[in-house]
Amino acid sequence: MNEPILKIEDLTFSYPVEEGEPRVVLNGVDLDIEPGTFVAVLGHNGSGKSTLAKHLNAILLPSGGKVYVSGMDTADEALLLDIRRTVGMVFQNPDNQIVANVVEEDCAFGPENLGVPPDEIRERVDRALKAVGMYHFKDHAPHLLSGGQKQRIAIAGVLAMEPRCVVLDEPTAMLDPIGRREVMETIKALNRDSGVTVVLITHHMDEAAQADRLVVMSGGKIVSDGAPKEVFQRVEELKTTGLTVPETVRLCYELRQEGLDLPLDTLSDEECAQTLYQLLQR
Repeated sequence: MNEPILKIEDLTFSYPVEEGEPRVVLNGVDLDIEPGTFVAVLGHNGSGKSTLAKHLNAILLPSGGKVYVSGMDTADEALLLDIRRTVGMVFQNPDNQIVANVVEEDCAFGPENLGVPPDEIRERVDRALKAVGMYHFKDHAPHLLSGGQKQRIAIAGVLAMEPRCVVLDEPTAMLDPIGRREVMETIKALNRDSGVTVVLITHHMDEAAQADRLVVMSGGKIVSDGAPKEVFQRVEELKTTGLTVPETVRLCYELRQEGLDLPLDTLSDEECAQTLYQLLQR
């Protein structure tokens, strides 16, 4: 079995408050993430999922417990650079990550800071921009691009640093449906074609359904963990955490409540349509 690229042991984290007890945001989180997997972390606002994301490349350090990146303890300051070379972060707002006036210069910023030789930077930038489908925009000004295109440039900038894992903290939250689809296709291709470990923090059911594995958080704890088809069958359990399920699952669930024998593992529109068609043929 592969050594986990991310290992979280009994992680707790509290934010200080001006008066009273610190506010507990993470409360005993245990999680192993294997190399090359695509894991979605789902939860409503305040569930702790974004705070968890910031622990994965030592933006935040544990109040208690441990986080290991490829065996490196994130609390060891001497390992910080190696940890951030291993795990790259992409945030909600691409404007906060874009630092240059030309796309290829922005993409080169990270590897330059890592001291990568110029010839290799050129190769990395071209490779990263091609990976996110933005190579033909390399001479463009980032601020003139759409939201989805900007987010793909932000992802390329992280890829140029050649991390083994990319953590994306609600990367589609500020995007329209077209931008969301562009970014999700980019994330899936990155995992499928390059073998990069992907951790996607989201509150969108349809995005979570596209991952290999789904981790559901509520109240600073992990309350469910498994393949999306398994987790989304627990409709009532998810309701108690303030979450819904994909529309396809909800439709089949409501029909089941009316006495129809339908499975709850139909995540895609195509699967749902096929299931309903077969029902009508009986």
